[in-house]
Amino acid sequence: MQDLCRGDVSLTDATSLNDWNAMVRAFLAHGSATPVHLGAVIAAAPRFAMAQAVRGLFCMLLGRREMVATAAEALALARAGDAPSSREQAFVEALTLWMAGRATGAIAQMESVLRANPADTLAMKISQAIRFVMGDGAGMRRSVERVLDAHADHPLRGFALGCHAFTLEESGEFDAAEAAGIEGLRHAEDDAWGLHAVAHVYDTIGKTEAGIRLIEDNSGSWMGCNNFRYHVWWHKALLHLDRGEVATVLEIYDDKMRADKTDDYRDIANASSLLMRLSLDGVAVGNRWDELADLAENRVDDACLAFADLHYILALIGGSRDAAINKLLARLDATDPVAEFDKVMAHPGRAVAAGLAAFAEGDFTASFAGLTAARPILQSIGGSHTQRDVFERLTIDAGIRAGRFDQADSLLMQRVARRGAHEDRFTSQRREAIAAARQNPFDLAAQ
Repeated sequence: MQDLCRGDVSLTDATSLNDWNAMVRAFLAHGSATPVHLGAVIAAAPRFAMAQAVRGLFCMLLGRREMVATAAEALALARAGDAPSSREQAFVEALTLWMAGRATGAIAQMESVLRANPADTLAMKISQAIRFVMGDGAGMRRSVERVLDAHADHPLRGFALGCHAFTLEESGEFDAAEAAGIEGLRHAEDDAWGLHAVAHVYDTIGKTEAGIRLIEDNSGSWMGCNNFRYHVWWHKALLHLDRGEVATVLEIYDDKMRADKTDDYRDIANASSLLMRLSLDGVAVGNRWDELADLAENRVDDACLAFADLHYILALIGGSRDAAINKLLARLDATDPVAEFDKVMAHPGRAVAAGLAAFAEGDFTASFAGLTAARPILQSIGGSHTQRDVFERLTIDAGIRAGRFDQADSLLMQRVARRGAHEDRFTSQRREAIAAARQNPFDLAAQ
């Protein structure tokens, strides 16, 4: 039998195939029903190794320590099951390699599937997802562009275009990213990833009104998502923040982003980075840090992703949890950089973490040193340019507060260049701060 991705599957009945296809489509749409469909497949075909491998890969993408054990269980079942085709074997091997600390090996397995069948949208999306958490923007783009022709008349074409749109945005090709994302939505109205790629574009180049309208007018494409919908709300909050609409930002934070007190690292990252942006702008956020700090304290020993760790530190800083910060820093110091993600934790993760801790202590010279040391390879922590921008903002603010005006101004200009020459509200405010500090450095010292 063949699935929606025109790939062979060793399922033997139509009901299971329908459930499998529903899982694939839900996964591409970041749909909350993804585990339901996958569970139905596994219940009906427990020896279908590819379903167990996919379950394990999904667990690893969650970046949570307890999910590693679940992924190991899925791998054991996959190995004991049936994987008669090379495609199915590749999915099992991908999980095997990732659990052995070789995420790039998992990517290579997905790319081998795509070489055999470039219409395999599932393999393409998993390849992009792993590359995303590794910060491999160039690899994401190469991967999706190799398979676009095979998706010309594909039932999942819209999702492929959405993935392409995101890679174009991350490459700084904003017009092409906007066009691909909008075209993708025409083929797949529930392509939340593609819509969010266009929201990235509008935020980056300063088309805030268009970005807000895009999100509001296409709520059907993302309101049915899993926790990815909180990320779309986060993007809407950023657009309002750039317009100085702080009350709206806080309303989105309270009523949408944190209405459900989840502890998924991505949700904590959304929340902590938004509160940090507000705090850097001098906005009093009340006791909102406390909830995040409580959750982050429970994740200090996770040691799954540097991206998660660094956002946990933001939450701990906001909640003044010095002991937990020191514990996380000590863990990073003791990291043995053997597995690929551990290497990232060692560097740049440790340098960023030290820079953040120094910022919280008011040692802006040390903070600027740590953050700038990490900056050339910061992309390796994963995430998008927009997500990592909170660390860029902290670096710039540390430079200004340390009196490194020329360097901070240079970083601002580099940031403007990456944003299609758009000078956002943050940039204009910091340029004004630099100009004022140069006129009266004593005011800066008194901060």
